[in-house]
Amino acid sequence: MGSKDDQVKVLLDESEMPTSWYNILPDLPVPLPPPLHPVTKEPCGPEDLAPLFPMELIKQEVSEERYIEIPEEVQQIYRLYRPSPLCRARRLEKELDTPAKIFFKDESVSMAGSHKPNTAIAQAYYNKKEGVKKITTETGAGQWGSALALGCKLFGIDLRVFMVKISFTQKPYRRTMMEIWGAQVFASPTDKTNSGRAVLAEDPDCPGSLGIAISEAVEMAAGADDTKYALGSVLNHVCLHQTIVGLEAKAQMEKLGEYPDVVIGCVGGGSNFSGISFPFVKDKLEGKEVRAIGVEPTVCPTLTGGKYEYDYGDEAGLAPIVKMYTLGHKFVPSPIHAGGLRYHGDAPILSLLVNEGYIEAMAYPQTEIFDAAMLFARTEGRIIAPETAHAVKCAMDEALKCKESGEGKNILFNLSGHGLLDLKGYEEFIAGNLMD
Repeated sequence: MGSKDDQVKVLLDESEMPTSWYNILPDLPVPLPPPLHPVTKEPCGPEDLAPLFPMELIKQEVSEERYIEIPEEVQQIYRLYRPSPLCRARRLEKELDTPAKIFFKDESVSMAGSHKPNTAIAQAYYNKKEGVKKITTETGAGQWGSALALGCKLFGIDLRVFMVKISFTQKPYRRTMMEIWGAQVFASPTDKTNSGRAVLAEDPDCPGSLGIAISEAVEMAAGADDTKYALGSVLNHVCLHQTIVGLEAKAQMEKLGEYPDVVIGCVGGGSNFSGISFPFVKDKLEGKEVRAIGVEPTVCPTLTGGKYEYDYGDEAGLAPIVKMYTLGHKFVPSPIHAGGLRYHGDAPILSLLVNEGYIEAMAYPQTEIFDAAMLFARTEGRIIAPETAHAVKCAMDEALKCKESGEGKNILFNLSGHGLLDLKGYEEFIAGNLMD
């Protein structure tokens, strides 16, 4: 390692990897409104969720334990790619001529190329422990589907993935990744479920949405005794598993003698942003000065344009009803390349913290985030996912504000995934064909 004055990467030894996830539930400023049964509208009990999830994950949904131990079997697989590096974007800083320091947590180093295995591996493990043979899920851009395909392969579980149709078309190699790891992949909406057939009857050319894909996956799981459902974002246990990102980042910043003034992440359902921010939001709840900013696309502005109210998590109204920022469960966003951010709602915990004023939100149009992604690639060398580019754009804007004010703030963002399978979007942007 070089001196701290020129250091680019901060690495943790495997022995320094966190052995517990951080659960923010007991630290929330107000209680989290309970999920409601989609039919009775009464608060869901464990028995209502049992057809979809293994009991250990249901317990994690409502746990009041501040730290939950990561099982050793999960830790062993985590160590294939964790701890992930914390990097300093020195070349970007120089290009922007900013006194700010820009740090990023590099979650693209996982086998699936994103942060998603942090919860996929854990969910596959807990399902295996309860004897589950099959899992169904949805995926937007394919990041979650490929991560869960990996997790299920490692634990010997069959997986069926309903992939949003526009991403199925735009990102064929994500589908190939899932198939390499043994999953079956369907372009949603399909004719394999009642909810899919209903959508196709109304709009045969529907590009699909995460809400529709969730309906199909939930319907298939609920109708089979040997099958459970897995969700890649939104739920409390998913945000919990992702906090290993922020816990590592905090330890790495401490090695530098630094602490972030602002923590940034892109937001679709909220898992990668929750993962990097919640360990720092804990400090904020205890009185420390730190800003947290969730960044979303302007075509799907849940936090910046949605309502904070109870809504279904899926298009057909099969999933539990949760209180969140939502654009309405029937909303189908425009087919932007950041497919992982095309969800009508947000994680209930994240939504509560935004509503209470502890977390900020911003939205950007597609061309602006590709502009930012191009500059990042041409300075730092990394081709990032369109989803991640939302966080990069915000980090750059915060750094430029520091240039104007002369403040040397520390900016930390989550590099949630690489864009090596998103080159079609870059190709369209370079050719001038990408629309807002």
